Amino acid sequence: MTTTTVTTTVPTAARVVDAVKVYGTGDASVRALAGVSVDFPVGRFTAIMGPSGSGKSTLMHCAAGLDTLTSGTAHIGDTELSSLDDRRLTLLRRDRVGFVFQAFNLVPTLTVAENIRLPLDLAGGKGDLEWIDALIDVVGLRDRLHHRPSELSGGQQQRVAVARAFAGQPDVVFADEPTGNLDSRSGEEVLGLLGRAVRQTARTVVMVTHDPVAAAHADEVVFLADGRLVDRMESPTADKVLDRMKAFEVPS
Repeated sequence: MTTTTVTTTVPTAARVVDAVKVYGTGDASVRALAGVSVDFPVGRFTAIMGPSGSGKSTLMHCAAGLDTLTSGTAHIGDTELSSLDDRRLTLLRRDRVGFVFQAFNLVPTLTVAENIRLPLDLAGGKGDLEWIDALIDVVGLRDRLHHRPSELSGGQQQRVAVARAFAGQPDVVFADEPTGNLDSRSGEEVLGLLGRAVRQTARTVVMVTHDPVAAAHADEVVFLADGRLVDRMESPTADKVLDRMKAFEVPS
């Protein structure tokens, strides 16, 4: 009797293949990415870490279609980003990608509810009202919907930004140092929220961070150094991530 082993491949929400990014020309050129290939699986929370200048923010920006690669390819799902003209790339970012930044980027004159709905309103669609209603409970803002950003704490403002990023049911949400402007307690709340959003909504989150405690909330950490992918860590803990990061430090 023979047995057949069936292998299943987890679909990717985003990926880059042989990604190279060079800024400048000639002697002044800087190679921010040097042939990185990495996938971000559907329904997973992935953190990108590395020392300053390692290329982690460049990787995120290129994977999200906010910047273009010098060579190699970037994909959202099955769509190769360099195949799109400016209009179609703008539509893809609007419809299939969400963003959370260190600065909350809320519109001060709009209420919480209006800020959450802003991408949908700009796109001229109502969106999935049941999804948005459930999302409000996931981020714990039911009693703040009519407040404006100035009436919220920093942690509450970032929760609004997270809800806004997920409102259009994007394939993937990219978060760039989302706790950088928050105290440790508020940061923990936002990181826990991102983790719950992944588990409860089956969405994908890719987060750039320099903080081992923040990275420990992810399902996996990918490490960059000098523009190259140098390691991946499943089920990270803050201590394990810190130990790995110490290996990048140059002895004085």
